[in-house]
Amino acid sequence: MSSLGLDTAALRRHRWRNLLQSGALLALMTVHAAVVGVLVWGDHGLWLMVVWLGLAWMVRTGRAWRWQLLFMGARPVAVAAAPVTYAVLRVLAQRAGLGHIPQLWWLNSPMANAFAIGSREDSAITITRGLMDTLSEEERIAVLAHEIAHVAHGDLFVMGLADAIARLTSVLGWIGGIGLVLSLPYFLAGGEVPWLGLALIAVAPQVSVVAQLGLSRSRELDADLTAVVLTGNPEALASALRKLERVERGWRRLVFPGRSTPEPSWLRTHPPTEERVSRLLALRVPRRDRWELAFGSSDRW
Repeated sequence: MSSLGLDTAALRRHRWRNLLQSGALLALMTVHAAVVGVLVWGDHGLWLMVVWLGLAWMVRTGRAWRWQLLFMGARPVAVAAAPVTYAVLRVLAQRAGLGHIPQLWWLNSPMANAFAIGSREDSAITITRGLMDTLSEEERIAVLAHEIAHVAHGDLFVMGLADAIARLTSVLGWIGGIGLVLSLPYFLAGGEVPWLGLALIAVAPQVSVVAQLGLSRSRELDADLTAVVLTGNPEALASALRKLERVERGWRRLVFPGRSTPEPSWLRTHPPTEERVSRLLALRVPRRDRWELAFGSSDRW
């Protein structure tokens, strides 16, 4: 058993399963992009992928995320403006083994959301007004722990790499689609056309997107488990997930009135909420091991 009273054997099994799934999906995306690149440009396609991923790595290791947040309308929160929240982040970061405390950013949006951006060495966590209005203090801490887990696991880099591969595959698929159209006159004139290769290129973006979504779901489950290790409070995260699900459904009904059919699970960026909640509530954490720290009324953003 761990210091938090968690079943470490079960936790280890969960983590290994998620890591293996993530590794398999990322490898699938990489090999798939390489095959499509070779089909489009031969050996030059492989070099294109290498150069593209190198550029993506350079961008991810820089501070380009700051400009992304500013473009979204977010703004950094000073420590003096949110001392208690930064105290929470400090404890969570230390428990997660991070060498820095992620910078807190504020987004004045009614959407209930929180997300991490950057890298394991330099990151930020953005929370919205909608999130603060929706969740209780314990639930906010659980959500912050979840985002800290993403930073600690290196998920920001992994998902950034997956996004770069998906974008490259999308461009190659677009080229393949044009090739299909341009090949029709040649085919009608009696020429031979490599239909299989062109078809594989044309459907490449869809395959890559499905794999990327599967990778995202796997990393979310692992972050949930680590958040429990950091806080010792699975019920708080489960409660936060249920609230955020209700709010999201409300926004969907507002934006897409009359649409009640849920999207297929394999088209979700996150696992089904009930699956995440059931996993969390299956973890047994003694009450005495719970870590509690209220945000307090001193934080004014």
